[in-house]
Amino acid sequence: MKAGLDLERLRTVHLVPLTAFDSDGKLNLAAQATHIRRMYDAGIRVFMPGAGTSEFHSLSASEIVDVVRVTREASGPDALVFAPVGMQIGHAIEIGTRVREVGATGVMFMPFSHPYLCSVGVRDYYLEALEQIKLPALIYKKSPFPSDTLLLELATHPWVVGVKYAENNMQDFRRVVLADMAANTAGGGTTRIEWLCGSAERFAPYYMLGGATGFTTGAGNICPHLSLAMHAAFAAGEFLHGMELQQQILPIEDYRAREGDSFNISMLKHALSVIGTDFGAPRPPQRQLSSKEKTEIEQIIQPVIRAEHDIRHEMVAAGFAK
Repeated sequence: MKAGLDLERLRTVHLVPLTAFDSDGKLNLAAQATHIRRMYDAGIRVFMPGAGTSEFHSLSASEIVDVVRVTREASGPDALVFAPVGMQIGHAIEIGTRVREVGATGVMFMPFSHPYLCSVGVRDYYLEALEQIKLPALIYKKSPFPSDTLLLELATHPWVVGVKYAENNMQDFRRVVLADMAANTAGGGTTRIEWLCGSAERFAPYYMLGGATGFTTGAGNICPHLSLAMHAAFAAGEFLHGMELQQQILPIEDYRAREGDSFNISMLKHALSVIGTDFGAPRPPQRQLSSKEKTEIEQIIQPVIRAEHDIRHEMVAAGFAK
């Protein structure tokens, strides 16, 4: 237990829900609520609305607060809802204090977009924001800043509950997890905070082998049952089965990763429309799809849809989903 949160509840799949827009490019909160409820019924219990795949950099502070509020209202009482904060320090604190009022469980510090960074300045940013926001916090690492040394220092902070690690250097990740274990006076081979894979299903097996207890997902917007089953397999040490499930999800992840990950959002939004949920086009400067790309996506996801359908029926029959 830390910051009033049972950290074991973070040891699962963390969904970054797509953000629904109407034909005028405004938030479609009714569609958003329906999607969140569908994800909750599938078994998702950790949500990160408004984060990277949710188009964080294209949303206003008020829009982020709105999608956090809808996520809290549409999910169940046992769901954890982490709101993204970042950019200017005032912007981060504004969102962090406002989402507390609409029921956010905590916040996630997004990767820095600032130039000329150093560990001293990054530490000051985190400490000031944490002092003002006063909510459980995850830190998203996708570059040299924050450094692993700073992350280990922040692990002692009363509000920091986990790290979403996405720099994809497995040796560094394993080293920092072991260092956190060594620093934990409670012993027992446990860490002080949760170390999570921030690079979704493509990298999740290797992070979990290195000590991660959960992973984020964007593909879970399309195939939540597959993502949850993959996590369950790795958490149980069933790596062969987990890799089999990963292979069923990889067509989505590999397409999203094309051309510097520039299909990340647009691919998922079109795939979601194929299964009957229109979330509108992503906002500029995100990639807009050509007719050829849309056809490719429609073909690619058909086996994923079938696999998701099959495993959903298995999980419903076993009482693990609705």
